[in-house]
Amino acid sequence: MPTKFDGLLDHGRLEDVNLNSATWKPVRTARWSLDAVRPEFLSLRPGSPKKKPTVRPTAWLDGLRGFAAFLVYWHHNMLWSHAGKGNFIFENAFGYEGRHYFATLPFVRIFFSGGHFAVAIFFVISGYVLSVKGLGLIQKGQTQHATDGIGSALFRRWLRLYLPILAVTFAWLCIRHATKIWVDMPDMNGTFREDVRTWYQTFKNYSFVFDTNIYAFTAPYHPHTWSIPIEFKGSIIVYTVLTALAKCTRNARLWCEIGLIFYFLYIVDGYFGALFMAGMLLCDLELLAQDDQLPRLLSMLTGFKELIFFHLFIGALYLGGVPSFDALDVDRTTLISKSPGWKWLSHLKPQAVFDAKWFYLFWAAFLAVASIPRLPWLKYFFETRFCQYLGRISFALYLVHGLVIWTLGDRIYAATGMERPGHKEGIPGWINKFPLSTKQPVGFELAFWVPQLVILPATLYLAEMVTKLVDEPSNRFVNWLYRQTLPPPQSPKR
Repeated sequence: MPTKFDGLLDHGRLEDVNLNSATWKPVRTARWSLDAVRPEFLSLRPGSPKKKPTVRPTAWLDGLRGFAAFLVYWHHNMLWSHAGKGNFIFENAFGYEGRHYFATLPFVRIFFSGGHFAVAIFFVISGYVLSVKGLGLIQKGQTQHATDGIGSALFRRWLRLYLPILAVTFAWLCIRHATKIWVDMPDMNGTFREDVRTWYQTFKNYSFVFDTNIYAFTAPYHPHTWSIPIEFKGSIIVYTVLTALAKCTRNARLWCEIGLIFYFLYIVDGYFGALFMAGMLLCDLELLAQDDQLPRLLSMLTGFKELIFFHLFIGALYLGGVPSFDALDVDRTTLISKSPGWKWLSHLKPQAVFDAKWFYLFWAAFLAVASIPRLPWLKYFFETRFCQYLGRISFALYLVHGLVIWTLGDRIYAATGMERPGHKEGIPGWINKFPLSTKQPVGFELAFWVPQLVILPATLYLAEMVTKLVDEPSNRFVNWLYRQTLPPPQSPKR
């Protein structure tokens, strides 16, 4: 494992590279190669190291982001392995239409179908992360430095998000054409050359911030990447608001942030804008709290914060399990109103929100991220080595877990008895090759959990490889590219 990882929130200026290394270059290359292929998750053994590493104040955010990516992994594996019935069972409430499954109980359901909740948390975390340095400078009155930082971040953001998408989807396209492997997805678009042309044409529209037809790219090449254009749009909102409010007073800035949340959630259908702005608001309040500059009303509640936020976190977990069954003939608002435990809550949804689940997921993610740093036992969990490890590979884990499901996972599930309709035509030789019991309660079948002994390590290892070979190098490249555009530093005048 690398000896140092500063995390998403604590990257400083790029350090100069020492080219006068005493280490022989072939040896250095060999060490790098070994580090690249060595699985890091095997080193996550129980027990504390002799010297405990210093925990950064924002480490819990990295851990939360990683654990959220882990929830997405479980969500997609559950739905895929249970085929058509998985969506109906896991994404409906406990007791819906008289069906009662333990895996759909409130709170419990987060671990089986918490992927939507996790994505909402991603967006709140991004709003927090993208604004933390700018807000810190703004609160100190260093608006010029804040503006410079916002410009730098905006320059790098598109490349930072989309370069890994380009690499992973192009590699996936090449693998499908080279191996002719069957996957339960749309067929390839003719020849390799034709498919590359379609891949390029759809990607350029998918990555255009004002385009709305993102699914022309995601459907054939990577369905899970639908959230990346939304991530970019939310980033633009944060950078714009930071610039606009840079010279405002503290109270004016806070009220504007609250007003924008209200606008995105209750006036227009902009749930993602509300999520990003919620992250920005939480960051602003956190930085103010560190300097004892909170508004008087919030300062008065400081002594009760653990009691208050414990109950808010419980509410967040309940709202995070909002029924999300997705079908063409199902109206989400009607579905929620007919779901046990959600009838009265369904009346809270504002008219502006088109997809009802995002209203409840906004409040779930907002309250969860607000509560975690104020509950020491919960914050400690996200600072553990396992969550920090997940945080480091979270972007790659989000990108590659689907590839493993569609290839290796699909075949292992078929072999253990978790059959999908397409298996008889696509991989008939794998069906019930090593049958395991499926008589356990839904979500607890041996035929699902035993395959995780192979699928989970394979997914984590592939995520590590993509982090080391794609994600981190692309981040370094983007930083280098930005530095090339800057004028040389001026020598001080004498």
